[in-house]
Amino acid sequence: MSNDGNKKQFWKRNAAKVPGSIQHVYGAQHPPLDPLLHANLIKAGNKPPPAMPGRPKKATTFQEFESITSDAWDVGDDDDELLAMAAQNLNIEVVMETANKVIENHSKQQERQRQDDTTELEQTEEDTQEEGVAEEEEDDNEEDEEDGEGDVTNPEVSFASQSSSYTDGRLVKSHSEAPIGSPKDAAGEHAALHRQRSLPHRPPVIPLVARMADQNTSGTPVMTEREASRLDKFKQLLAGPNTDLEELRKLSWSGIPRQVRPITWKLLSGYIPANAERRESVLQRKRQEYFGFIQQYYESRNEENHQDTYRQIHIDIPRTNPLIPLFQQASVQEIFERILFIWAIRHPASGYVQGINDLVTPFFVVYVFEYIEEEVENFDVSSLPEETLRNIEADSFWCMSKLLDGIQDNYTFAQPGIQRKVKALEELVSRIDESVHIHMQQYEVEYLQFAFRWMNNLLMRELPLRCTIRLWDTYQAEPEGFSHFHLYVCAAFLVRWRKEILDERDFQGLMILLQNLPTMHWGNEEVSVLLAEAYRLKFAFADAPNHYKR
Repeated sequence: MSNDGNKKQFWKRNAAKVPGSIQHVYGAQHPPLDPLLHANLIKAGNKPPPAMPGRPKKATTFQEFESITSDAWDVGDDDDELLAMAAQNLNIEVVMETANKVIENHSKQQERQRQDDTTELEQTEEDTQEEGVAEEEEDDNEEDEEDGEGDVTNPEVSFASQSSSYTDGRLVKSHSEAPIGSPKDAAGEHAALHRQRSLPHRPPVIPLVARMADQNTSGTPVMTEREASRLDKFKQLLAGPNTDLEELRKLSWSGIPRQVRPITWKLLSGYIPANAERRESVLQRKRQEYFGFIQQYYESRNEENHQDTYRQIHIDIPRTNPLIPLFQQASVQEIFERILFIWAIRHPASGYVQGINDLVTPFFVVYVFEYIEEEVENFDVSSLPEETLRNIEADSFWCMSKLLDGIQDNYTFAQPGIQRKVKALEELVSRIDESVHIHMQQYEVEYLQFAFRWMNNLLMRELPLRCTIRLWDTYQAEPEGFSHFHLYVCAAFLVRWRKEILDERDFQGLMILLQNLPTMHWGNEEVSVLLAEAYRLKFAFADAPNHYKR
């Protein structure tokens, strides 16, 4: 045990650089490493944090903002001392007084709720008795039976009233746990309603930002007559012996119907051939090849030279779309772990980089839709056959690999692809909206500080997942959609918020806005407008590089 105590934990060792391992992982919120800045931060970490009496003044430039927050993340090994200091400063009397008030208010609310439910039950009891009297007048021969039922019903209603109070003390998970004498009429429904109210509150629906169904925010149905006609065109095109990929791209640019999206994505990404006869054999071969990689490499995740990579993947996956229950299922997280680890091992030039985990999710959701009809947010994937899950996993891996093959320089050392694209975005915005560009320069906002995440995650952190899927319909249809067209989408996206940007008058306000843009209500309509503007910019600037320059 003493020897084990002297050993450092594996993620604190100075492991050699090997393919697939990560030395510095730069994610959606972190720009590439600057050695000079890194050295300064190490020096600053040894200094005690400066005293900040009173309320700090509002930063108006990046230098002021940096000087105020430069020590915000300095963390030593003395966490226990900090906790002890916090405990000493904690006023126990204030805490207890606040807790007692919360408990008292909660008790009063529960008492009012019980009184309301009791009133409802009494009203229900009176209605039940009136119905019994009416039945007695209609049929005198059944008078005795009706009286007998009335004698039984009243204690049941009374018992329901008592049991509803009893449920405040324990959780009744289902009707099978309710008392045997519970009524079966309207009084029983009220008792069940009260039991439901006594349970801990849970949101009845998934937050809007986490819903993945195709939708239009104006309320118009997605499957209009026009959309039904487009679906027929897709089906006719896909039914042929050899799919015309050029025609499929033209149809897909304006969005792909959910029913044909899985096979269309596979065709446009080059995962399966256009020839219909060869598709099934290619799918089987590629799926077997992927699970061959699993058998060959996945056991090595516990080896010392791969532990850093696997640990980072294991940390990042639970953070992937935390608002969507689908991605919190253990079986889904295991699938993502295998996909990301195998990709990192097979691409040693970049290895795993934070942000790549987000790029799996659209493919996974679309390929789950291939096998189910209901909405996917709460769907339990463990209910699918094992072979189906294996197919979804392999298809997601290969299509994600096809995507990353075109933008891999975004994730190699120093991430040069992202650096170039952010610089191109800055030049493009300076040409299409000079006032926005000058405004950000005035308050010393660097494009890399917010646009790095836009390039690293392909706007997935800025848009709901349903919008990302619609956006990727067009990216799949565009030549170099992920690597080239995405730049114009980012430019259109930034200029879309020009009013809000120009209203902000300091560095801090601008950064908060640009990192938390209000898109949770967006649907197909907003994404279509964004893509149309991006196409206009591409048409004006893509083949005219001198337009970038003044």
